[in-house]
Amino acid sequence: MANKQLFQSRRGRQLPKADTINQAGGIAYAFSPAHALAQYAATGCLTQTFYATQEDQLETVLRLAQQVDALTIAKVAIYARERGLMKDMPALLCAVLAVKDGELLGRVFHRVIDSPKLLRNFVQIVRSGVTGRKSLGSRPKRLVRSWLAARSDEDLFRASVGNDPSLADLLRMVHPRPDTKSRAALYGYILGQTHDAAALPAIVREYESFKAAVSNRK
Repeated sequence: MANKQLFQSRRGRQLPKADTINQAGGIAYAFSPAHALAQYAATGCLTQTFYATQEDQLETVLRLAQQVDALTIAKVAIYARERGLMKDMPALLCAVLAVKDGELLGRVFHRVIDSPKLLRNFVQIVRSGVTGRKSLGSRPKRLVRSWLAARSDEDLFRASVGNDPSLADLLRMVHPRPDTKSRAALYGYILGQTHDAAALPAIVREYESFKAAVSNRK
């Protein structure tokens, strides 16, 4: 009789053997690059975790992005932003697309980069050089200009809160052309340049009046 400890009858479907080791040191199943990228984009935070450093996560995402096609990256970026409500990962994937497929970046940019925070993240990541370039380039600059043009004066004034880069930094990078007097005045105000104060949007004039009133009380 054969050894029953070695040759026991197993109930249920025969499962494949585990083929990798996870970050906790346990045996696991390796995902396909597309699957793994989607998981990282929807759950990763690019910060220190118990099992992986932020550098490890960044390196993994960049490696996976090189193993999949640009369309997959674009789809994952949209899902991570619209369904996962992530901020850093979608911006990172758009920065990868800026190098890998600029045309496809243009198709998804406004769906993914939908807030001032995402815009600053995207520009910061591109300029860091981690995706292979340190300058925005002509197409990303056009996309940033179109992002600015699509916002109201009030939205842009509110977006001026924040740094690294600031909205003023972005304006200096992409040189948008204002199409109204109020927009021209707003750009000059944000940049600290000479501008027509009377043409400033109402929200900016009200803010300056408030600051003046507070200063007079002191």
